[in-house]
Amino acid sequence: MLDKLKAFFNARSQFFKQTYNRVLPFGDTVVDRWEKAKLLGFGANTSIYDSSLVLGDVSVANDTWIGPNTVLDGSGGGLTIGAHCSISAGVQIYTHDTVRRSLTGGQARIEQAPTAIGDHCYIGPNSIIVKGVKIGDNVVVGANSLVTRDVADNTVVYGTPAKVIGSSLKYQESE
Repeated sequence: MLDKLKAFFNARSQFFKQTYNRVLPFGDTVVDRWEKAKLLGFGANTSIYDSSLVLGDVSVANDTWIGPNTVLDGSGGGLTIGAHCSISAGVQIYTHDTVRRSLTGGQARIEQAPTAIGDHCYIGPNSIIVKGVKIGDNVVVGANSLVTRDVADNTVVYGTPAKVIGSSLKYQESE
């Protein structure tokens, strides 16, 4: 059986290498990203890699790409992601944290709050969005950012913690 799995993986790996010039983890060679999105009830033409972890109540609109090795945590009040978004590799989005619970030796409750990302947003690689944050429409979050506060429409934020560095309107202009 192991030999058959290895042969299958090698054949799928060759296909992806020749067709798309990429090599993927085993699960991503087997699971269709669009089928996984349908299984999760996400919008039309949305895709999510098999290596992505989805917890709790997560809603994603149409035409959104969710990259590999992401964490979408809707277990603490729900997570919504709008249409035409890119959620880059390694992004983590949370709706709960256990900071106070840990520091009080389990006496405090787990803190929960819904988190939302608007339409037409780009969330850069390895960024983290904490519980309760609301990100508006047409927002760019730079790579490796920690978003701890709400972000207004048409904004570019970057850093740890994320700070406003400009407007996303310049990205919307036609060339």
